Amino acid sequence: MRKFFITPFLINLLSSNKLIKLICKILTIFEKVIIWQFKYIIINFNKYKMKFTRKANANWKGTGMEGTGLISTQSTTLNNAQLSFKTRFAEGVGTNPEELIAAAHSGCFTMQLSFLLNEEGFVADDLSTEATVTFEDGSITLIHLELKGKVPSITAEKFSEIAAKAKEICPISKLLKTEITLSVNLI
Repeated sequence: MRKFFITPFLINLLSSNKLIKLICKILTIFEKVIIWQFKYIIINFNKYKMKFTRKANANWKGTGMEGTGLISTQSTTLNNAQLSFKTRFAEGVGTNPEELIAAAHSGCFTMQLSFLLNEEGFVADDLSTEATVTFEDGSITLIHLELKGKVPSITAEKFSEIAAKAKEICPISKLLKTEITLSVNLI
């Protein structure tokens, strides 16, 4: 049977204030770490709960068929981008509302998915979403999101589950009153 011996060092430590001072020092360090982490959580929580507005503007001159327009965004990513009958209903140079909706939806969905993956402990190496907007008889009748993602250590089932949730809670998905479908491909 093994015997345990208390060394003189431990006897000295236990019988003096050194142990109490050591414990207090360790607790102080833990307290600072916990307070820092709590502040970090509060700061990040507040960062994502803010309210903001974004602006874009359009200008149109002339008739619907022969006229021309310009679209600009607050960020100036679009700065007097051309808009015309041909850019909307044919293959003209410029942009159109359906293309902008596709861009907004694919960007919003992909960012929402990234946040949800992070909440579940995953970090994507690559997420790519193509949004296809179907315009039919004067209405947007369908938006299809085609997702391709490379996420280490995630199963295809879990990836599909998180992607489906992102599709439902993405602010642009909630805004649009049309059928939204999703295809998922984990690379």
